[in-house]
Amino acid sequence: MTVTDNLGPGGAVHRHLIGVAYRLLGSVHDAEDAVQDALERWSALPEQGDVREPVAWLTTVVSRLSVDRLRSARARRESYAGIWLPEPVLGDAVAPRGAGRAAAPEDVVTLDESVSFALLTAMEQLTPAERTALILHDVFALTFVEVAAILDRTPEACRQLATSARRHLRGRPRFAVDGPERDRAVRAFADACRTGDVDALTRVLAPDVITRSDGGGHVHAARRAVVGAEQVARFLLGVLGGQARHGRSPEVAFEPVNGRRGLVLREDGAITAVVDVAVAAGLVAEIAIVLNPDKLPSGTAASKSGPPAPGALQDPGRTSPDS
Repeated sequence: MTVTDNLGPGGAVHRHLIGVAYRLLGSVHDAEDAVQDALERWSALPEQGDVREPVAWLTTVVSRLSVDRLRSARARRESYAGIWLPEPVLGDAVAPRGAGRAAAPEDVVTLDESVSFALLTAMEQLTPAERTALILHDVFALTFVEVAAILDRTPEACRQLATSARRHLRGRPRFAVDGPERDRAVRAFADACRTGDVDALTRVLAPDVITRSDGGGHVHAARRAVVGAEQVARFLLGVLGGQARHGRSPEVAFEPVNGRRGLVLREDGAITAVVDVAVAAGLVAEIAIVLNPDKLPSGTAASKSGPPAPGALQDPGRTSPDS
């Protein structure tokens, strides 16, 4: 089987390239555009046979295109309506498949967590060069010589970029990967939301839990993070109560979200929200709620042109601390 046989959607090379671009950009649409541009450049090569390592060549091109997109995206995200969150990926499209290398003692990013909402959100504080050096070296096992060729810097400068990125991220919480402990916490969280028991919900939340909602200006959502177990519990139950008063009762399914179990909400078959839950020490520590129709999986989002997309965790406008 040749590299060309794996370039189509679902092929091993295509999956790898999407994984690189998504981790750098946090956007499915931007990642797909970067990969498509790289594949077009590959197709236009007059002598593909002269490329000794096609996957490395494609990885380099995708990385460079992603860095360019990331630089322009930062300006757009600064003027974003409300809180910006990554686009969720359902299923295993960007889930780890054993690539990369064993984590070194200095690494703060592992393959398993490199697509988590918590880390993708935290990486927004990094410069494009820091993020690229960190992801390509720590997650995809590129040497700093290879990273230097992508960023047009010296290997030592790239090493320093990765060190700086690790320093920025080192103080963040380390969350549980998929497993029984995390599944119990996610189910307890969902059950408490469903029953409306504020005490039960508060018990499954970490004292300093933080909730972020992304409506993108198309759907009502809290424009600032809600922090603290009691505040988050009352916020979530207030939103759920508002939905019930409007006769909305979405179906909630446990599905893989960015490589780990999350919650997907649907009404009439259309996805109206995706909820990612980060768990630490058996308690829910971070909650990310994506409501923006532009970020919901393709073909399932409610139209922006109509009324705000319904969803059990959509903010009806009365419970938001800063709507």
